[in-house]
Amino acid sequence: QALEDQYSPSRWSPRLDRDAIIGAHLAETAAGTERARASTRTSLHVPYGSGDGEKLDIYFPTETCATFPVLVYIHGGYWQCLSKDESGFAAPPLVAQGVAVVAVGYDTAPKGHMDTMVLQVRRSLAFLVEQYPGIRGIYLCGHSAGAHLAAMVLSTDWTEFRVVPDIKGAVLVSGVYDLEPILDTYVNDALNMSREVAQRNSPMRHVALVVPAACEVLVAVAQHDSPEFRRQSQEYSQALRAAGCSVSLLDLAGVDHFDIIEKLSEDSYVLTQV
Repeated sequence: QALEDQYSPSRWSPRLDRDAIIGAHLAETAAGTERARASTRTSLHVPYGSGDGEKLDIYFPTETCATFPVLVYIHGGYWQCLSKDESGFAAPPLVAQGVAVVAVGYDTAPKGHMDTMVLQVRRSLAFLVEQYPGIRGIYLCGHSAGAHLAAMVLSTDWTEFRVVPDIKGAVLVSGVYDLEPILDTYVNDALNMSREVAQRNSPMRHVALVVPAACEVLVAVAQHDSPEFRRQSQEYSQALRAAGCSVSLLDLAGVDHFDIIEKLSEDSYVLTQV
């Protein structure tokens, strides 16, 4: 029960009770995405594979430019809810600065297996590089389960993908980097992971493979994340540093597991600025 509490982010917010905070997060991210789609030049539901969930939403920079950096956003939802359709809220301040934003869809559980989700997110990056030669520099941003998937992208052996994405940075927000603690919690009910699957897909176990060397990693965690989420962020950033990566840990005061990412829709928010 103690572990279930630790891995239930909605229990730790001082703003709202656990049911209200989930509803508020869904409403906030959906409304922000709607605003972004209405105000930005987009290509929506772009297939990067043949699966139902294998689609991208692309928000293009305001100024038409031959080359542009791209922020690839990978949504959270404990690998079993949310979608790219609530993942465009961060686009407006970034497209205004000449950055394209790509929201990645993937097959959530129970349809999607953990191995499948990791492979899909990796393939989405390979697709972007092949289809959009104007991209100059990819920056990953993932929240919660999405931070886990972004971290798995960092430890990809790209030899089997025909391309090597130029990943210049990663912003990993309130993530889970070791999946073993959640095996015996409600989170694994839909995921149905074995210990072997959890170990194979734990970024904490694959830091030695992290490439490229030039990639700067920012691990961000909220003041009102649970002690376990905070521990995971601290230990993963320490492991990256020990492996020789350029990494910084940002502990953000006054935010919880949900508004730490929602505020990316604001120009002046510290993570937006970074």
